[in-house]
Amino acid sequence: MSPQHYIDPEKPRRGMRAGLARFRRNRKGATVVEFALLAFPFILLVFAVLESCICFAAQEYMQNITDDLARQLRTGQIRRTISAQDFRDKVCERLEFFVSDGCPGLNIDLRNFTTFEDASKLRVYITSAGNVFIDGGAYQFDPGTSQSKNVLRLYYHWPVLTDIMRKRIYNLSDGTTLMFSTAVWQNEPFDD
Repeated sequence: MSPQHYIDPEKPRRGMRAGLARFRRNRKGATVVEFALLAFPFILLVFAVLESCICFAAQEYMQNITDDLARQLRTGQIRRTISAQDFRDKVCERLEFFVSDGCPGLNIDLRNFTTFEDASKLRVYITSAGNVFIDGGAYQFDPGTSQSKNVLRLYYHWPVLTDIMRKRIYNLSDGTTLMFSTAVWQNEPFDD
């Protein structure tokens, strides 16, 4: 065999080793590679923080609405003559800052009791599907009379906005998070 046609079997390995060594020594693209490796987890973290912050802000805003409307009911500014739909519209008008028009997924339960002990016995059960079961039947709307004890509960099915985080953040089987707020009070003595 002539020396020109002889192929050294170790030469491809040495060439590969030399190429890998050159690749390790070359730092020109290191920043790009590091960014590519860290970008996806960083973006997930940013979306998770944003989603959590928005959800928390909406929850607090809903609690403020509940407290404000409970105060109006307590002082008699909102009278017994208000209908359940008008009250829902009042809630929805303010809640639409965070949610879509018409407040899909909003449920309101307003009940009155003779004592606070009776109010504390009311049990609420929430299934994984997001169905709310209340002892004593479905949602009610009864603002009560002067000096009655009242419980107002707002429930909202909050849609998880970022699809990447949906499986990590939702707590209901339909892919939403159940937000709720509660206020308990005794009506002031006002004329019915």
